[in-house]
Amino acid sequence: MRKLFALSFMIVAAGLLTPVFAQEPAAAAAGSELVKWSVITAGFALGLAAAFGALAQAKGLASAAEGIARNPSAAGEIRGVLILGLVLIESLVIYVLLISLILFFVKPFGG
Repeated sequence: MRKLFALSFMIVAAGLLTPVFAQEPAAAAAGSELVKWSVITAGFALGLAAAFGALAQAKGLASAAEGIARNPSAAGEIRGVLILGLVLIESLVIYVLLISLILFFVKPFGG
């Protein structure tokens, strides 16, 4: 069953990626294509960063709550480490947001 699922996934992926390699009728469309794909890539990157950043924050918060429940006297140290970890995770998401905004508005690839 697993091999059938993997094979069907590869067939669907190959069918979806085939039009990507089609030739453009005009050479002038290459710049607009680059801008379009940079915006799409930035959007996907921001979505992935936000989703996995939220999952990481939720896992960290759950672990901190469990640690405080097991040892209430260590709540101060756990809280400090938790806040530092949440800040670092959120900063990664903000960096992706910054890069996405640059790709959305500045169009650094000549578009």
